[in-house]
Amino acid sequence: MTTIKETMEALVLEAYNSPFVRKTIDRPAPKEGEVLVKIMASGVNPLDTKIWNGKAGHAQQPLPAILGLDMAGVVTAVGNGVTNFKPGDEVYGLTGGVAGLQGSLAEYAAVDAKLLALKPANLTMREAAAIPLVFITAWEGLVDRAHVHRGQKVLVQAGAGGVGHMAVQIAKSFGAEVFATVSPSKQEIVKAYGATPIDYTTTTVAEYVEKHTAGIGFDIAYDTLGGATLDASFTAVRNYEGHVLSALGWGSHSLAPLSFRGATYSGVFTLLPMLSGQYREHHGEILREATKLIEAGLVKPLMDNREFTLDNVLDAYTAIEQQTAVGKLVISVQ
Repeated sequence: MTTIKETMEALVLEAYNSPFVRKTIDRPAPKEGEVLVKIMASGVNPLDTKIWNGKAGHAQQPLPAILGLDMAGVVTAVGNGVTNFKPGDEVYGLTGGVAGLQGSLAEYAAVDAKLLALKPANLTMREAAAIPLVFITAWEGLVDRAHVHRGQKVLVQAGAGGVGHMAVQIAKSFGAEVFATVSPSKQEIVKAYGATPIDYTTTTVAEYVEKHTAGIGFDIAYDTLGGATLDASFTAVRNYEGHVLSALGWGSHSLAPLSFRGATYSGVFTLLPMLSGQYREHHGEILREATKLIEAGLVKPLMDNREFTLDNVLDAYTAIEQQTAVGKLVISVQ
């Protein structure tokens, strides 16, 4: 019988834009509907760095806090009412680091079982921890909002990025023809995932719409950057059936280009179930679909080959902020 420690090591952020404090604290116990997970790996996202430096008020994370959005690990105990997981199960999910929920920069976490799914058998813990936020964000846009399907032409803005490379693979798995804007140095990445690369540094929107859609426009455009890229997406979709998606549509934009096409827009706010407590089960449902696609060989995370631990998390954050990472960065916790 495995003995579960009564305490755990965790990184605590006590003030924004400051070093984490490593502490030994009481290990949480799973409440009703929760599972206790021994965390093996913690994914790093640009949002993690924004929460750390106090520039993500929408994450509603008070301090002091244990950050870390994504995790992969092993179930060690289950709370009352949990029937779909058992001790020993390998799981992954987007589970905390916002809204006062404990994040994954710790040895253990008690998390809402609705947010979890069984880890894909063909991924390592590190690879699995790189999946949840970016896959869920891509899926909510393409599948839940735009109902992507075979025969469509899909444009993914920043196709080699975190959400972008997931969006490319999801759209391909549904039978769509995929095009991705990308810098010249990353064209081979999107080609390997089955997309046609578009060099946004040398090609205008009008030029690539003419070249790839005969001027008609794309059926779906997924903006993963916001700002001017979202404005560009409004002009890249076709009349009537065109659908623009954005995971960063938080600025002020003119809807005229979209309205004159009779096209539609959907925003994606992946944190909402954790912030509101509503529809959390859909995160688990999406990750179960992710597991199917990954185990079928249709989706694979792009990984940066650097390894980080709880001792040098800020080095990973610096790599994110300086945009030196190619692929997802992951913290090894155990």
